[in-house]
Amino acid sequence: MKFIETLKNVWKIEELRNRIIVTLGLLLVYRFGAQVVLPGIDASQLENLQSNTETGLLGLLNAFTGGAFANASVFALGIMPYISASIVVQLMGIAIPYLQKLQKEGASGQKKITQITRWLTIAICMVQAPGYLASLPTAFGIPQSAFLLGTGGLFYFSSIIILVTGCIFAMWLGEKITDKGIGNGISLLIMVGIIATLPKSFLQNASSRLEGNNVMLILFELVIWLVIILASIMLVMAVRKIAVQYARRTASGGYEKNVFGSRQFLPLKLNASGVMPIIFAQAIMFVPSLIGGSSFLKDTGAGQWMQTNFADIFGFWYNLVFALLIIVFTYFYTAITVPTNKMADDLKRSGGFIPGIRPGSETSEYLDKIMSQITLPGSIFLALIAVFPAFIVKLMNVQSGWALFFGGTSLLIMVGVAIDTMQQVNSYLLNRHYDGLMKTGKNRKAVA
Repeated sequence: MKFIETLKNVWKIEELRNRIIVTLGLLLVYRFGAQVVLPGIDASQLENLQSNTETGLLGLLNAFTGGAFANASVFALGIMPYISASIVVQLMGIAIPYLQKLQKEGASGQKKITQITRWLTIAICMVQAPGYLASLPTAFGIPQSAFLLGTGGLFYFSSIIILVTGCIFAMWLGEKITDKGIGNGISLLIMVGIIATLPKSFLQNASSRLEGNNVMLILFELVIWLVIILASIMLVMAVRKIAVQYARRTASGGYEKNVFGSRQFLPLKLNASGVMPIIFAQAIMFVPSLIGGSSFLKDTGAGQWMQTNFADIFGFWYNLVFALLIIVFTYFYTAITVPTNKMADDLKRSGGFIPGIRPGSETSEYLDKIMSQITLPGSIFLALIAVFPAFIVKLMNVQSGWALFFGGTSLLIMVGVAIDTMQQVNSYLLNRHYDGLMKTGKNRKAVA
């Protein structure tokens, strides 16, 4: 089979083989750390914590950490504080001139931005770690007998240090995978954590189906799951190609501005914002239930309505507001991450132009118009995939843990990271004149 032959070619390239081994080794370390419980906590008394994190937003957070959140692990905070810090720094780059200056300085500026992100990650961990520890005996229902050394100052001090160190270590693992492995280190850590919870969720749902003698329903669910994966791949890879004409350079170093120059394409992604709109929208969706449970509205009809309808992540009102927020944030995030002005300036400096469009501001306006047009269907498609788990739960009575893999952030992260990783491996293969993993790559005969 061609796939087996491709795997053999992967193993023949020493550099790629070593990078894959390093990546697998570091991912194994991360998965091992997710099973190590915080010192002073009895691992046999965490049933309440694990049951409370099987569904809802906590279930999604637990999936991102690969079960470490429900295990009260040293990696309980996962890599999410680093992701939050990266988002904050990226948004601050719009308003703070210093960060804007660093973004224009190339590699040296990016190094300073990375350092700022690391320090902000530590600050976020210092806030999240005490909150997580305080919630263990109260919100998550862990009995006091599970805390072998009590819940005094020594426990809090040591556990906070361990949780912050665990997050920093996970961040270091991700950076090492990026430098020494096959790339996308942080994303791979999140993907592996999500995949780690997939078998358990599927087996729980399958066992409930088998008890009701619904074997065909299991197969039907798998078919739907594969169709959603295919739709997610289409969303991630879909692009709108804008024809670009480059003036041909003459022997004297100038340009011949005629239509016989080289023609290329400028790809504009249908979903340029990735999964960030879903992450932003989910953060906002915490607010209504918190407001409804506040002391001002707790005993009112409006407060009870907000608590009831926005605490259920598979409910109608939750998903309606969730979908609308995703569409809004998709436009917002695309506007701040797709620099149409810079793209137009780069085209002008390199002697390129869009046929029928003047270089400069007119090109920038044209690109901005195209992005607005393709962002609408992209945002609607993204919103539909994000809320699809709710349809699966309501229409097919799928268990909530397994339903989370039918769309939303979990599936899009899995698909996006898998495609990026395949492209990384594909580039190594094509550089060594081997056939790539992806059909879009050029087919070349292997050289002896």
